[in-house]
Amino acid sequence: MRRDRLLLAAALTTIFSADFYFILLPKLRRVGRTAPPLCSCGLGNLSLAAPRASAPDPDPGGAAADPAEDGSRLERLFAHPLYNIHAPALEPEERLLQVEQLMEYYRKKMSHWERHMKLYAEAAEASNVSVVQHKVTFDPDASWLRFHLGINRYALYSREDPAIPQLLSNMRGMMVVGADYTQDEKALKGACDCTQVVKPSGHHLKLALKMHNFAKAMFKPMRQQRDEETPEDSFYFVDLQRHNAEIAAFHLDRILDFRRVPPVTGRLVNVTGEILQVTHNEDLRSVFFTSPANNTCFFAKCLYVCKTEYAVCGGPDLLEGSLSAYLPGLSIAPRLSIPNPWIRSYTFTGREEWEVNPFYCDTIKQLYPYNSGNRLLNIIDMSVFDFLTGNMDRHHYEIFTKFGDEGFILHLDNARGFGRHSHDEMSILAPLTQCCMIKSSTLVRLKLLAGRDFRLSDVMRESLEGDPLRPILTEPHLLALDRRLQKVLRVVQRCVRRLGRDEVITKDFIKSTVNPQTATDTERSR
Repeated sequence: MRRDRLLLAAALTTIFSADFYFILLPKLRRVGRTAPPLCSCGLGNLSLAAPRASAPDPDPGGAAADPAEDGSRLERLFAHPLYNIHAPALEPEERLLQVEQLMEYYRKKMSHWERHMKLYAEAAEASNVSVVQHKVTFDPDASWLRFHLGINRYALYSREDPAIPQLLSNMRGMMVVGADYTQDEKALKGACDCTQVVKPSGHHLKLALKMHNFAKAMFKPMRQQRDEETPEDSFYFVDLQRHNAEIAAFHLDRILDFRRVPPVTGRLVNVTGEILQVTHNEDLRSVFFTSPANNTCFFAKCLYVCKTEYAVCGGPDLLEGSLSAYLPGLSIAPRLSIPNPWIRSYTFTGREEWEVNPFYCDTIKQLYPYNSGNRLLNIIDMSVFDFLTGNMDRHHYEIFTKFGDEGFILHLDNARGFGRHSHDEMSILAPLTQCCMIKSSTLVRLKLLAGRDFRLSDVMRESLEGDPLRPILTEPHLLALDRRLQKVLRVVQRCVRRLGRDEVITKDFIKSTVNPQTATDTERSR
């Protein structure tokens, strides 16, 4: 009898299990898929549960996406309500440049270029020297001009600006008609002391390339392999600059929705045909040589590093590097360079006040221009950006003078980022940890990028796949982004616990064009 009962119980258990697995469970799954996604990163919900070390990452983007419906994470990210917000309507004075002003400026530059090239050709002919000259045309509809016209008081470009992808595409194939040292390198000539440990303006060689449509881009050649890490005993101020860090920084800046890095793309450059043969600077021409391996090389002539050991070489002529779109000229769009309040010491033993005074931010908050407006919050944005990239070399920052104190900070010169994936330099976050302030718009996007749907490493990986020099970052560098992002959120969480939400999370203008009702709580200024 007892045996019959056991058999009956086993049969019933088997029937119930099969019923649950084949009938009830599929129904529950269908209900879960059709339910509306819950977005805990909404603008009205900024709670920050402290992440546990062994727990999965928080998912502010809602339920995990069905892999079959995954598609492009990057496209879905930019379609998210948090990436479909707009600034107030721009007045003419809130744009950096006006069309007539810009066209007149570059027509004069074009005339000056043509006169210069004519005189150079005559001098070369008189000296029986052959020079390569390409025809230069000025196109008022060029993508680089539309990029310049799109700069406003809030960002370098709008989220939906079609000129940016077009400019990136154009820079990869535009004909180079001129090469020269950059202006800051020329300013150093004669002032360089080759006995110095730290050179006057960094440890790198970069060139200004002129294109056939009068566009201008800064070329930074490859100096380090992707899988090489900066030695842990190296000081940040003698670290090599990395072309792939410039490329990755542009993509990260766009994903964070700061839009403060000019467009950057990778490109293979022919060292002979696209630099040596089109340069009219004799100093630059004189530093080219052929290596024992029969590769064409060049180095800096007492500008940064003075020896041929620091030369960059093609293979035999092709050299990869980053191309960064130039901003409008200083004569038409002046910029102000300002020392970073959290500047580092550029000596072997020195320490700055912020490194020894935990209340340093209290002093900064009393000083102009950090005692009002968004300048200090923009500094904190920049520190988060630099922490994610690992860039310790932010001694100055620049703003457009036209926009005054409320203008955004330009995130320029990011080539010293992505040097060490195995180390997170927490001191870069000093502005955030000491001031305990952050924009609500920055925080909600960081939370979104910490979730499974839009994990920062995943969207960065996809974004970088579009660059011709891919892979731009190795996998350890991509994973380091997720780890560092969690550390940023933990810092904010500690600040909230200590000071309260209202003191830490500062509301700034946000108005969604996709889901406007989610923005009602944050449209008011603090």
